[in-house]
Amino acid sequence: MPKLLYASTSPYSSKVRMAAAYAGIAIDLVPVKTEDKPAELISANPLGKIPVLVLEDGRTIHDSRAITQHLNRLSKNVLFPRNPDKRLEAEVLEALADGICDCALSMVYERRTRPDAMVYQPWLDRQWAKITAALDLFNANPPKLPKKITAGQLALRATLGYLALRFGGQWEKGRGRLTRWAARFDEKFPELKGCVPG
Repeated sequence: MPKLLYASTSPYSSKVRMAAAYAGIAIDLVPVKTEDKPAELISANPLGKIPVLVLEDGRTIHDSRAITQHLNRLSKNVLFPRNPDKRLEAEVLEALADGICDCALSMVYERRTRPDAMVYQPWLDRQWAKITAALDLFNANPPKLPKKITAGQLALRATLGYLALRFGGQWEKGRGRLTRWAARFDEKFPELKGCVPG
């Protein structure tokens, strides 16, 4: 069985865990702490980043988007539509959700790794402005939640879970449509709720 090196708080890991569960692909979950630089992780991905999917033949796939594409091929297009326009829509949704996570994670690391006196507030402000612009876009037009969803919706749910974990009370104000979207997602797909960052 393939194994996924992951962290429960990682939005990228969350997206991949949801994708595998939604696509019905069994994977062995192996939690890792990236700050410990475990040998298994470094040998699977020299960048030391998660998630990493280790295949049964020993090959490794890193970067969550590469993993969702692999899971999509295994599942015969459960995660991305065959229609080129609809597929592009799903890929763009996934990329924008991941982009929010990139900004949020850089803010977390800025605060976590630097002494308070060295935290660069203009950098934090710039990342937060990107996050809020993307959230406002999603709030104005939340993605649909049909019976068959894509990796794009999974990525957005993972992103909102990560924001709730790290920036709870800071991102929700004025974005009621988006918070309701997350609640509806959890109601429609309760089997995925345990994969949300936490």
